[in-house]
Amino acid sequence: ETQDKIYYITASSYNAAKNSPHLEIFRKKGIEVLLLSDRIDEWLVGYLSEFDGKKLQSISKGKIDIEGDEEVAVKEQEESFAPMLKQIKEILGEKIKEVNITHRLTNSPACIVADENDMGLEMQRILQSAGQQLPGSKPVFEINPQHELIKRLHGIVDDAKFSEWVVMLFEQAVLAEGGQLDNPADFVNRVNRLLLTA
Repeated sequence: ETQDKIYYITASSYNAAKNSPHLEIFRKKGIEVLLLSDRIDEWLVGYLSEFDGKKLQSISKGKIDIEGDEEVAVKEQEESFAPMLKQIKEILGEKIKEVNITHRLTNSPACIVADENDMGLEMQRILQSAGQQLPGSKPVFEINPQHELIKRLHGIVDDAKFSEWVVMLFEQAVLAEGGQLDNPADFVNRVNRLLLTA
């Protein structure tokens, strides 16, 4: 009742929606989110933009505007993390649209979100599985500066090691969001290499 928006997340299964990293800040603040896992839900929210005067907003698309200390902290951190964000963008290149600091995560190091003007990631997967050709839309990669892995990443001076960690964190974020990797064996080998050096 106190919200001016109805938040939702779409996923391929109820379990995927329930365990999505996108829910972390909402859990922390006690804000309810609709978990939508039927295939028809993607089309439903595409046409049902509001209900009872409240706008429906995906929590896995674009920026989320939950006011609080987190948002202020993110603005302060953007400056000190700017060189690192630039380096991450160079490493991931064509795989992503942008890299941002996020306040939507509390437990995860990183996540991917769809740009506000792009089709949702779950809708992209549904259409691709139906054999549809989609215009190339890339996700936005968001990192959690409070997470221990991101703090360690910030301190790595070896470019090759930094690059390995960035790619691994990005691929982890793709998997956590329900996506598939182009080369799963490469991901496993990378994780094993990093475990051996950790």
